[in-house]
Amino acid sequence: MARYHIETYGCTSNRGESRQIERALREGGHHPVETPERADVAILNTCTVVEKTEHNMLRRAKELDEETPADLVVTGCMALAQGEQFEAADIDAEVLHWDDVPEHVRNGECPTPTPDAEPVLDGVVGILPIARGCTSDCSYCITKRATGKIDSPPIEENVEKARALVHAGAKEIRITGQDTGVYGMDDGERKLHRLLERICEEVDGEFQVRVGMANPKGVYGIREELAEVFASHDKLYNFLHIPVQSGSDDVLAEMRRQHTVSEYVDVVETFDAALEEWTLSTDFIVGFPTETDRDHEQSLALLRETRPEKVNVTRFSKRPGTDAADMKGLGGTLKKERSSEMVDVKMDIVAEAHESMVGTEREVLIVEDGTDESMVGYDRAYRQIAIPDAEREGVGLGDVVDVEVTGHSTVYALGDLL
Repeated sequence: MARYHIETYGCTSNRGESRQIERALREGGHHPVETPERADVAILNTCTVVEKTEHNMLRRAKELDEETPADLVVTGCMALAQGEQFEAADIDAEVLHWDDVPEHVRNGECPTPTPDAEPVLDGVVGILPIARGCTSDCSYCITKRATGKIDSPPIEENVEKARALVHAGAKEIRITGQDTGVYGMDDGERKLHRLLERICEEVDGEFQVRVGMANPKGVYGIREELAEVFASHDKLYNFLHIPVQSGSDDVLAEMRRQHTVSEYVDVVETFDAALEEWTLSTDFIVGFPTETDRDHEQSLALLRETRPEKVNVTRFSKRPGTDAADMKGLGGTLKKERSSEMVDVKMDIVAEAHESMVGTEREVLIVEDGTDESMVGYDRAYRQIAIPDAEREGVGLGDVVDVEVTGHSTVYALGDLL
């Protein structure tokens, strides 16, 4: 798990985005610290309203880069509009969209709920950790040392926690864990599909459930059962986050990821067959020490073949005490080039997915405040849709509204109320 320090500049919208970043980091068991000197990662959420502000953002980024041992992530308006200025100022920072920050902080590692993790209600979003630990031993991951083996509370206990969240006002329940796909393995059986079915059938109320990260190997063994549960229950977002990390079986073996490329593809094809529309989310680690040009090309080919709409691309970095830290690393320039190439392919896929939504009508659950009078929600496939002027029209958090998708930006769709 990581200690993070976040600084936010600019408008209410920026503060809202920082809140979303922190919510996702808390889901993964990461902890805030007051100063960047104590952090594993420093996050600078920038503003770019006037030229003076831009100079201030560059100055603060340089200070964080020079004065702290933490990795630096720059996000926000200036990062998106003028990200090249940070590189031109010789600032060693990862420039990311808001949505990509939490996955980058995780650095390819699994989320890490704390031992005493309890459900959290944040607005209308309930965060439900269903288990702690994992069954993996990835060569690059340091969180295994902090979490240990899988520890799964009984299904009945998690169902009751979900019920309590809905009773408290949750309209969206986010199922989390270091690897949700192996929930129940400490009892000799994968039980994620059974847990989801019981939450949908036994918890009364109007709410949606989003399943958090599940490694491909854990999902592979229950892929048919899991896809059937998704297809049978409207309360489940048609969304699955399965981090493949590489398109090369050779690299996956060096990573000790347990799954193969073909197993990942089998999971995707199973869900393709069961669901008319769904969102695939995955992660790639670029520049693992043993990754060759051919391995990188295989990752690009897999990205184009499976076309995930949410993709986190992380440049490999060594974590102390891991086996991969002892490997001879690739050069930073090569990792950056490969990362940029993969991000370009990712953005083409994401743009195509959002373009296909334009002109369609969607039912959207509102869970976040947007900029100005806008509100943000998700459709059944957990595609993010921003609705301008929704607040002025009386739309509030937790409402379900019908919209027509009228356009899109880089990472989300735009919709008008019907």
